[in-house]
Amino acid sequence: MNTWKRLLLALVSAFTLYACAYIVVPEVEDVSTPAASQGWTAFVTGVGQSATGDLHVDITIRNDTGDWSAMQATPDKPAVLTTADGKTTNCGTVFLGTGGHRLAPGFQMRGYTAGTKMEPVIQLIYVECAGVPVQAAAGASLSINYTYYTGPYDYFYPENNKASGMLQLKLDEVVADLTYPVGVAVEGLSIKPGVEITAINNNVLVLTEVKRTEEGFEFLWQNYNPTDYPLKVNIGIPPVIGDDGILYGFYQSPDLASPPLTPSKDKAQWATKVAVPPNVKGCYILLSVETGKQRYFVNYAVDITDR
Repeated sequence: MNTWKRLLLALVSAFTLYACAYIVVPEVEDVSTPAASQGWTAFVTGVGQSATGDLHVDITIRNDTGDWSAMQATPDKPAVLTTADGKTTNCGTVFLGTGGHRLAPGFQMRGYTAGTKMEPVIQLIYVECAGVPVQAAAGASLSINYTYYTGPYDYFYPENNKASGMLQLKLDEVVADLTYPVGVAVEGLSIKPGVEITAINNNVLVLTEVKRTEEGFEFLWQNYNPTDYPLKVNIGIPPVIGDDGILYGFYQSPDLASPPLTPSKDKAQWATKVAVPPNVKGCYILLSVETGKQRYFVNYAVDITDR
């Protein structure tokens, strides 16, 4: 090999070596399911007949994932009823899920707010099997596929920590003595009003007042901004769950409800409301707070059981 070829090869090798030093590997989001996750648990709370004469099964779901979690029955997959003689029937009416909200670990529920923001309705959790008489429930079981998400909600990566599972329910095992919303107590889970919460950009969020109104609850929030520029902290319209096991508050992404800007080195206040029947007691706020980075929401259970 002549001198010029050796020089050319050396230059190419050097260029390749130094060029590789500047390659930046993009950060990969962690989309794995936490090892502690055990999925969700369900209980049959009632077996009866629908208005059209079909088998109707009332259900309660409990978050046993070990983390905050939202879940729903897998879309376009019917529940499957297996009768005592081994025959199977698809059950196409399946209302099962958290209504989009993340539920605290150990909490359980039997319904959620559905419909529209302007015309919300309470959707109870149940399955109906068309053409199946209630007598078929004896010795029967019900299988329901579901999808769930655990951990904080990231608007930019909504599929983070996605998993799936199957609920297996024996219709002979009806549970009638469940308590709501706490099914399994998790030590240190809840906080009280007045506790300071560190939000995005080290802002300090506080629930300063809880009012019980004729329509439900009104919450007064205060934010302190320690930075040199005005900004806001998103918390959405926090829902409430109480001793009837219903999650009140129509779901929307928590970044859509815009609070006021907090001036630099100053405080701002605003209120949120949620409709809850006056007879519902033992309530908790399921609070999502923008934390760490933009549109990344960490969850808190705020104990207002004395209101």
